[in-house]
Amino acid sequence: MSKQNAFYAQSGGVTATINTTACGVIETARKHKNRIGKVYAGRDGIIGALTEDLIDTSKEPATAIRALRHTPGGAFGSCRYKLKGLDEHRAQYERLIEVFRAHDIGYFFYNGGNDSADTSYKVSQIAERLGYPLVCVGVPKTVDNDLAVTDCCPGFGSVAKYVATSIREAGYDVASMARTSTRVFILEVMGRHAGWITAACGLAAEKEGDAPHILLFPEIKFDEERFLARVDDTVRRHGYCAIGVSEGLRNADGKFLSESGLRDAFGHAQLGGVAPLLASLVKDRLKQKYHWAVADYLQRSARHIASKTDVLQSYAVGKAAVELAIKGRSGVMPVIVRKSSKPYRWTVGVAELKDVANQEKMMPRDYITGDGFHITEKCRQYLEPLVQGEDYPPYRNGLPAYVKLRNAAVPKKLNTEFKI
Repeated sequence: MSKQNAFYAQSGGVTATINTTACGVIETARKHKNRIGKVYAGRDGIIGALTEDLIDTSKEPATAIRALRHTPGGAFGSCRYKLKGLDEHRAQYERLIEVFRAHDIGYFFYNGGNDSADTSYKVSQIAERLGYPLVCVGVPKTVDNDLAVTDCCPGFGSVAKYVATSIREAGYDVASMARTSTRVFILEVMGRHAGWITAACGLAAEKEGDAPHILLFPEIKFDEERFLARVDDTVRRHGYCAIGVSEGLRNADGKFLSESGLRDAFGHAQLGGVAPLLASLVKDRLKQKYHWAVADYLQRSARHIASKTDVLQSYAVGKAAVELAIKGRSGVMPVIVRKSSKPYRWTVGVAELKDVANQEKMMPRDYITGDGFHITEKCRQYLEPLVQGEDYPPYRNGLPAYVKLRNAAVPKKLNTEFKI
């Protein structure tokens, strides 16, 4: 195969370690200069490809690329933009191929979650239909940990470490003041359909009475009366109650408790905050003083407390994606394969994109206690290895020192524009 350029883009909500994966992709590509010319990044994800807004990563020194390993956010910009079906909007895909042809791009790396895997798969299909030689490799990432096939998702381990730490520390705070102040604390975490992040909060409770006392999962329909009874009993027994809840909590009819009526660019319901709704119940029905918090962007950008396991895995999938591509493996995604939990051993395997695209991995029922309010020992054994180890960024003047890239634009070669 002749040497060609590569395209890399970040998609969807970013994580504390998606740039670690970018580092793995770019550093590995630079080691294969006989096969890969330049790595062009899409500015703001796939939108950068459609609008021919490309970033020349070769303009960045090795030190800056290396610093991506410990920098949160999306260094090249990300987006929530879902490509429609091949037959429904063929022009989008033809535009991608037009841009790739103009810039001699023969490798496509798309770093994202479920919808991004679908995009990678569709791009591989249209390239084949149009007879354009393009190797398409999806690269896994999502804090939700809901990608199929892979044992865990790069980005999740660090979120898990953050929320478990946060609710443990908040528990100490609330316990200190419970006699005269707040007795019920609610932490809302991400997770639309799958309760993996909520489950991670449960790692903080290692013995009876430890916070969190109650976990509320999307997989378990919310029962108001049972919830209030459990809160009341917990406060009576322990003096306070700490709760972890997923933003995707649903009622008996399957409707999101916090659905705002809006939808994002992927067509997903915009959730408006379940924690204050639960807090109102506690106040109105139990007459208890409460406090609530939403982890929100803090949980997915907390690189200062990243899991070392997550960092290693995030780099490994980026490296593996390039190695698969130069072997001509298209329509695939590197995935994490667990060899054992104690001691924890893992390796990188390969999945077909068609088996990953638009699939969601929910919490198994046996990972949730029979009463639906906490995690089982089996779940703990799955989660614990993913939060192991520390990988602190360098600090300057008492704060984490992160990198900002130059993100030099690649000169456009096409005379046509594409409207998003």
